[in-house]
Amino acid sequence: MSTTNKFDLDITAIRKLAKLLQETGLSEIEYAEGDRKIRCVGPHAQTVQLAAAPTALPPAPIATTPTAEAPKEITGTPVPSPMVGTVYMASSPGAAPFIKQGDKVKQGDTLLIIEAMKVMNPIKAPKAGTVAQILVEDAQPVEFGETLVVIE
Repeated sequence: MSTTNKFDLDITAIRKLAKLLQETGLSEIEYAEGDRKIRCVGPHAQTVQLAAAPTALPPAPIATTPTAEAPKEITGTPVPSPMVGTVYMASSPGAAPFIKQGDKVKQGDTLLIIEAMKVMNPIKAPKAGTVAQILVEDAQPVEFGETLVVIE
């Protein structure tokens, strides 16, 4: 005699989690109730996983598009992201960017803005120097600790 675990899909809950994931800039979010679990992973991984019980087989992975970019070499002082969010290179759409590669900056100058949970957070230069590398693009999601800019 075999038993079948039935997992009723709650599309509304999945949509709410996906929207929350997008709004907050988080890389993943998980909700569990009893032996049911819904896990949504951000746009870089492009997967949604559902599990009914610990004894159930995990869902088959969904193919993702690998990124072809090699890690960029960092020489100088990296400026890491202090939070998960979305990077903005200018104070408003259409405005000039805060920095360009080769610009001279002073300690405390605003390099860019990270929006996290609808709050705009200025990211300041930790030291004076020259902007050697800008490793992010406007409106790009970023993770905590990800290098944003390199100052020499």
